[in-house]
Amino acid sequence: MSTSINTYFTSVGQSFPIGPSISPEGVNFCLFSKNAIWVELLFFNDVADIEPSHVFRLDSAKNKTYHYWHIFVAGVKAGQLYGYRIHGPFETAKGHRFDSSKVLVDPYAKSLAVPPEFNRKALSKFEKEDAQSLKSVIVDLGLYDWEGDIHPRRSFSSTVIYEMHVGGFTKNPNSGVATEKRGTFAGLIEKIPYLVELGITAVELLPVFQFDVQDAPEGKTNYWGYSPISFFAPHQGYSTDPENPLKVLDEFRDMVKALHRAGLEVIMDVVFNHTSENHEEGPTYTFRGIDNSIYYILDNDKSKYKNYSGTGNTLNANQSIVRKMIISSLHFWVRDMHVDGFRFDLASILSRDEKGNPIENAPILWDIESDPILAGTKLIAEAWDASGLYQVGNFTGDSWKEWNGRFRDDARSFLRGDRGKVGDFVTRLIGSPDMYESKNRELEQSINFVTCHDGFTLNDLVSYNFKHNMANGENNRDGHNDNLSWNCGVEGPTDNPKILALRNRQIKNFFTVTLLSLGAPMILMGDEILHTQQGNNNAYCQDNELTWFDWDLVEKNADIFRFVKILIKKRLLRETSQSNFNMSLKELLLQSKIQWHGVKLHQPDWSPSSLSIAMTILSLNRKMAMHYLINSYNQDLTFEIPKTIDAKKVSWRRWIDTSFESPKDICLWSDAGNHIENSYLVKSHSIAILFTKIE
Repeated sequence: MSTSINTYFTSVGQSFPIGPSISPEGVNFCLFSKNAIWVELLFFNDVADIEPSHVFRLDSAKNKTYHYWHIFVAGVKAGQLYGYRIHGPFETAKGHRFDSSKVLVDPYAKSLAVPPEFNRKALSKFEKEDAQSLKSVIVDLGLYDWEGDIHPRRSFSSTVIYEMHVGGFTKNPNSGVATEKRGTFAGLIEKIPYLVELGITAVELLPVFQFDVQDAPEGKTNYWGYSPISFFAPHQGYSTDPENPLKVLDEFRDMVKALHRAGLEVIMDVVFNHTSENHEEGPTYTFRGIDNSIYYILDNDKSKYKNYSGTGNTLNANQSIVRKMIISSLHFWVRDMHVDGFRFDLASILSRDEKGNPIENAPILWDIESDPILAGTKLIAEAWDASGLYQVGNFTGDSWKEWNGRFRDDARSFLRGDRGKVGDFVTRLIGSPDMYESKNRELEQSINFVTCHDGFTLNDLVSYNFKHNMANGENNRDGHNDNLSWNCGVEGPTDNPKILALRNRQIKNFFTVTLLSLGAPMILMGDEILHTQQGNNNAYCQDNELTWFDWDLVEKNADIFRFVKILIKKRLLRETSQSNFNMSLKELLLQSKIQWHGVKLHQPDWSPSSLSIAMTILSLNRKMAMHYLINSYNQDLTFEIPKTIDAKKVSWRRWIDTSFESPKDICLWSDAGNHIENSYLVKSHSIAILFTKIE
């Protein structure tokens, strides 16, 4: 039986699938709320409307199956704006925060409309007032033409990741991108040739879920995007037409399709650990008003939130309904948006149970690991959280790769000249077997990086001893205090040629170590052209030229850009030309021949005071050898180099010497000059790499 409400006909609908489901006849709406008393579905004519054009009250006797509220509305088309009002108890002692004055976003909506006078503070108050709310939007995903697009399906062994910010990549006026495309998915497409020239194989996009740009200090903007409102809808701010909530879907898919055509994969930084609703005084957008006690981990005092994310709340990821939502979100991005992989922000939170206790074999992690739609998808964990749960080296599952924070820290420490780090540094170079060998993991279990969005840029890492975050408005209290950085003698900018040369060497050292170590490398957007944030190591709220990619630097710092390009090119040739690299770390270390040296052959200095190491790596087929010479002392060292390998006389050629100015610092192997001496002088704070063919 159906009833008519104005021009719409409704029926009871069904409890699956959850969220909005469009068909030629109309749309089925389904929402989970265990503790709601009754639910209203609202239609709006315009994004700025405060009052709905239509209200559909869901009868708990007819429009509810188990805890699923549902209704079918005939005649609804793509583009319809809607939301929910949910009526229930406001009993914080029991964890309930229902607020029927708020228009709530559908957690499963694939697009959101942001009103022109959206005000985060107005939606934080528990009272009915004239506040413009976010609206959910009906979309028809079947209308897009993928034109035969397929996932590149690169192995991790042939992957070089470029962590980037969609907006910041092209927002700078000097990007050459048309004004209306700057800072958008469409703008990124225009710069794909740059990414191809650099040689990276995958972009890792900082969050592109719809996020709350107002979740920042007064007068600032949430730039990074780690403040999700929806786990499905792409961020409207990255559309060329933010007022058209359907266009952003097409532009995101256009970007993915274009990147795939260029051979590049798309990895999304996903935030399933918290939401923009924040602490108890935060705004009510969706989950808090739908069923607060289901979606969040609450404290023993249920009026309070557990806060393992450092942002005020923690998503209850191992609750069955929340698990279902997370899996559905991942399905959407892989199946409907053709994303190739995910980097999970503060992923250790996903291993906490419904009370916040760490558990082995967390259900949500195994759900992701074993899901057939996600099979072959790249899964990368930031294997720690804001409350000290550190799981690098022992994260759950067989397919998960891990951001290796120990690689970052040990590389920084040793290369700046810290004593007692040579053993740790070498361990990171060879794939961190101390963490992964016992699990029989492949080489690329470790995602190797020295810098990422969170912290100093590489240029700032060698230019500042201290953070300089006053621009954030938090009196320099925010951001990490211990950065393992070294300013090379002067804090910040300098014209001193000796210091500039030293910084240049250090930057090339870091790139060399990151791109040639065993594991999958990741570099930060802009490091390859010496981008600086002027010592700000927490630029999450700086949506300006401080964080935007400066395209003038591509030419100004062409020497570093060239250095990185050649490194990446040689790495990928190495990986793809030797199928034997597709083996476990244990197998590689057992079968490869690595000889360790100091300044004297076969006499490595493993003492706590050591700041140098050399090694000869013989390829598995015994036809090629490379000789690494690393000097982190503040003085030059002369290293002996092998005359023979496997009893065969060898002739070395120099590939890299970071102490040389461009173009002598690195070359194509075909252009490498012979090194006929039996020793090699390695300048202070430098790395040299030789190679030889073995006949």
